Amino acid sequence: MMETLYLDGLPAGTRPGTVFKLLLEEGRIQKNEIGNITINDGAATVEIAAGKVQRLVKSLADVTLNTRKIRAWHDLQAVRNAHFETLLHWLNLEADAERSEKNTGERAQRALSRLVIRGEEYGVGGQVLVQLAPKNQSLKLPWTRLSVGAPVRLVEENSTQPHRWRGVISALNRSRVEIALNQAPETDADTFRLEFASDQVSRQRMERALHIAASSRATRLAALRNVLLGERAPYFETRPLNAAQQQHISGLNAAQQAAVKHALAAEDVALIHGPPGTGKTTTVTALIMAAIAAQDTVLACAPSNLAVDNLAEKLIARGAKIVRLGHPVRVTNAVQAHTLDTLVAQHSDYRQAKKIRKDAAGVRREALKFRRTKPGKGEKADLHREADDLVDEARQLEMQAVERVLDQAQVILCTLTGVDSALLGDREFEMCVIDEAGQSIEPASWIPITRSQRLILAGDHQQLPPTVLSKKAQDAGLGVSLLERLMQLDGSNLSRQLTVQYRMHQQIMAFSSQSFYDSSLQADPSVAEHVLPDLTEISATDLTETAITYIDTAGAGYDEQQPDDEVSRNNPEEAALLVKKVNQLLEADVKAAQIAVITPYSAQVRLLADLLPETIEVGSIDGMQGREKEAVLISLVRSNTDGAVGFLSETRRMNVALTRARRKLIVIGDSATITVHPFYASMVDYFESIGAYKSVWEEMEY
Repeated sequence: MMETLYLDGLPAGTRPGTVFKLLLEEGRIQKNEIGNITINDGAATVEIAAGKVQRLVKSLADVTLNTRKIRAWHDLQAVRNAHFETLLHWLNLEADAERSEKNTGERAQRALSRLVIRGEEYGVGGQVLVQLAPKNQSLKLPWTRLSVGAPVRLVEENSTQPHRWRGVISALNRSRVEIALNQAPETDADTFRLEFASDQVSRQRMERALHIAASSRATRLAALRNVLLGERAPYFETRPLNAAQQQHISGLNAAQQAAVKHALAAEDVALIHGPPGTGKTTTVTALIMAAIAAQDTVLACAPSNLAVDNLAEKLIARGAKIVRLGHPVRVTNAVQAHTLDTLVAQHSDYRQAKKIRKDAAGVRREALKFRRTKPGKGEKADLHREADDLVDEARQLEMQAVERVLDQAQVILCTLTGVDSALLGDREFEMCVIDEAGQSIEPASWIPITRSQRLILAGDHQQLPPTVLSKKAQDAGLGVSLLERLMQLDGSNLSRQLTVQYRMHQQIMAFSSQSFYDSSLQADPSVAEHVLPDLTEISATDLTETAITYIDTAGAGYDEQQPDDEVSRNNPEEAALLVKKVNQLLEADVKAAQIAVITPYSAQVRLLADLLPETIEVGSIDGMQGREKEAVLISLVRSNTDGAVGFLSETRRMNVALTRARRKLIVIGDSATITVHPFYASMVDYFESIGAYKSVWEEMEY
């Protein structure tokens, strides 16, 4: 019978033979006690004879491999923990849902076909950027669920044994798509298909983190885990701030300062609750700078690349020494100079490694010459050994460059699933900060937690919840983030709420404040009364002079539709009315870049994108999370005799939609349908109470 040993933090390029030798020499185990060894993403799974694993974990506790400490632990089955077993079960349900999605219309919306290569160039980190467009040059790309940063496969079409290349979408518009590949596709194929590639690495990292957290014993991680599971009370110890820390928080308002001080006092975990527009990221930045001023190392994460880069840009502006992990094409231009790839490429060790790899390639070419001439005895083997030795030397230098760059960082930033053991080794951090924590499923949050002494979660559980495909997993609880679970567990003790918002006119803010935050928000005087004509060159009209306009389409016959072979819905008449309002804003000299159009339904997104110029941003509510525009128009879509609101019933999503506008919010919807739901009944009542209500009949031309 075999048990499972897990090794984490292995250097890139580690082979099974290296692990086998490590177990023999450092673990002092017999050859016949070692089974299969599988290595992936800086981690190894090793079959070990029953009864030997616990001793091995202790033996490998302080072992280094190629100058890097590794981590070892044993199978979850040896340490039963109901909470983590449940999370693992939900992840399996989610994986099943991802696989089943492929046989529906959703698959077609995550793929593009009949593409041809229009160009190639080199990007950051040596990536090859390949531009693809429809073979018929008169056609635009169809609407797709693919987006920038999505993992994809480029597949040859019309081939019995097609070649495939994995990559990442680096740019996408209506005429072409660009993907970043590790190497140029050498092919004679006429056309290609681009399809979504499920991210197996992310799920593996989540599973691994749950194993580590569950099996940890008598460690700091075990103590932190017990607090996060509600088995031990959190501890806070207020300490006086030093001069540098005081300076970093001096520009914050009272609620923000209280949140930072609360987080700094946490020995285990603290929450910063940031409703829309309250300066959450600014507060988190000040917290990280204060932690740096206390000589703490910080790991800063968020569920999305955009959220990570928003935080990174603020830290760069404050002078923090940061390193951004992640695929270069997923990083904004403002942060590119601080990516690990860029910083390592500038290091002298890496430049030396490049020269050595070039020498190794030359030696291999010498060995290949013997295809035409007979080599001397052992000469060809000697050349191959020499090349292998050079490659090993280059790999050591590259690893050394990575280590030195990471050692100099005050803050390392990445997405939750971007915490890469092959890069970080056994590194641990005094503080882990997770921004936008309400948008992440709990298993993803455990990835950085396993490397942390204490944890700060910042976000808002009343805004976008995590995205979960599996209805079974969603209903069971996978859609409840760690932030939300802790707010339910001990929110009053763990959290501090930010209360002053700096984005919205107070009328735009008020309904959200009443519905989600017990009317606790207040608008800063700088934004409380601002409207569009306060901006230079924008004309004062009936539409621009007020903060909110709600247009009720009840009774006008603006019925929702469901396009063929889709689960989504659109509403053509409502879309046409929205386009009319956009044009009125443009005629009043509101700039296209100041306007966003959002809707909960992907079919309506496609319809509106076809009707509006490309200069107007059209997208989903999810895509606007954490962002803002001067004017935002919302199409609610639903209009039916059954009073069915479907997707709109997730009111936290609507909270996001209603709070993206700074100076002008326009909402279009059928009150006869939506007010069946109490939330929307209250919303329409609020719009009426402030004089923002208009009937569609007032908009029609007779």
